[in-house]
Amino acid sequence: MPGKKNILVIIVDQLRADCVTGALAAHVNLPNIAAFRQDAVTFKNHFSVATPCGPSRACLFTGRYSMNNRSIRNGTPLAHNTPNIARELRKSGYDPLLFGYTDTSPDPNYFHANDPVLKTEESVMPDFREVLEMRYMESYPWRADLKAKGYDLPDFKDFYNPVAKDPNRKARLDDPPFYRAKDSDTAFLTDELLKHLSVRTDQTWCAFATYIRPHPPFVAPEPYNKMYRPDDLPLPNRLASMAQERAKHVFLDGAAQAPTLDQTVRGFVGKLDSENDTHVQTLRALYLGLATELDTHFGRIIAFLKETGQYDNTVVVFTADHGEMLGDHHLWGKETPFDPSFKIPLIIHDPQNPAQFGMSVDLLTESVDIMPTILDLAGQTMPRGGDGVSLLPVLMGKPPENWRDYVHLELDFSQPDIPTQKQLATGTGVRDSNLAILRENRFKLVHFNAGLPPMLFDLQNDPFEMHNLAADPAHANTLLRLTQKLLSHKMRHADHSLTHIRIRGDGAWGFEGQGRC
Repeated sequence: MPGKKNILVIIVDQLRADCVTGALAAHVNLPNIAAFRQDAVTFKNHFSVATPCGPSRACLFTGRYSMNNRSIRNGTPLAHNTPNIARELRKSGYDPLLFGYTDTSPDPNYFHANDPVLKTEESVMPDFREVLEMRYMESYPWRADLKAKGYDLPDFKDFYNPVAKDPNRKARLDDPPFYRAKDSDTAFLTDELLKHLSVRTDQTWCAFATYIRPHPPFVAPEPYNKMYRPDDLPLPNRLASMAQERAKHVFLDGAAQAPTLDQTVRGFVGKLDSENDTHVQTLRALYLGLATELDTHFGRIIAFLKETGQYDNTVVVFTADHGEMLGDHHLWGKETPFDPSFKIPLIIHDPQNPAQFGMSVDLLTESVDIMPTILDLAGQTMPRGGDGVSLLPVLMGKPPENWRDYVHLELDFSQPDIPTQKQLATGTGVRDSNLAILRENRFKLVHFNAGLPPMLFDLQNDPFEMHNLAADPAHANTLLRLTQKLLSHKMRHADHSLTHIRIRGDGAWGFEGQGRC
């Protein structure tokens, strides 16, 4: 294809949007991302349509909501025949190289029961080419690299433990791990990415680099472990006590129990208190340190593209899979209905449209928009059944007039084998332990299954979602309007992969495929 561009998609794990465009941005140093924004378009109201890791990536890589791709939890299989971004890019001649992970649980219909691929939830989505295995639960190449460099490796379960330099004292929260910053998981993935791309400078390539950080456990190598002083950071947005937060909704009673603060770091189970600001602020500082470490290596990637003359021929997408509560509402992790779990950065460098460089966009965008955008940039159309909308017109400075005025988000909080704390708190089963969110610029509805009461927030007057207005008679009309709007959205977006086709006497009308050979 004449003029075909390189494509580089960088996905970091669990980075909140406000670290890039928001309140926390004033407290964390991300100079390379800030510089990159001057060569790109920043989408300031971008949301992952699902959490946690597996579902969020299933949506991002298929362009389909959880309600349609049905890979709804970590460990839930994704149907093998689901269209995905790698499969579609191959139609344009790209070989989608994967450095890291897609966190895809494989379809057991396609494998023998003894196949080791069914022993891990972190498999690779079909049609990606895994160049570097770099998974949270495995990461064998990184381990081998550390061993070759002379490290005395602990058990992998202890890789992310803080280690005291003085053997005569116990490890502290802000102690570093056993490895140096130049040998960290983030550094290693970047080294391998640049090493591989260095011999492709004369080719057109497509690469996905998916980083584990700043995902917990919160432990950072020097100097990132003490880069930020806890006392200098703002406190989380929260009510005065955990009890007050839990009283807002029965779901929050379960969310407060898992994950707890001490589960975000290794070696401190039962030793930390989510209402102890010293503990809370130390972990927030570590999170920001990990974000700065990522920024450092992101800068190496952009420098490489510029030094090799490829920057002006490479589409670069920077985003995250989902966010992190980081103590807001006294909660940690990402399986909550609040904005910090879902709102994430999205920055796109499209070298074909430099007139828009440095622009920030307030449009409400969703992670399912990324696949159609990349396919559009590659000169392809989105396969039928997708839920996202291409952002290319925005990158060209021509935003559509009738853009969406809300985002649709989902969370399933069950497990089919062992009930979760949220299931136990809500008394819900596997099929009804779920919620759907319809979020406008002002109002936000959280609708729960199983007859649980909803939550309603006025984001204009209550931006941190402190006051649930669902039972307030003054907001009854708003609650009804949003509930009807959510239902209409779900009806309109029910899987329509085959609904525009009609089988009739002269064949399959509206079907553009070749059929089975």
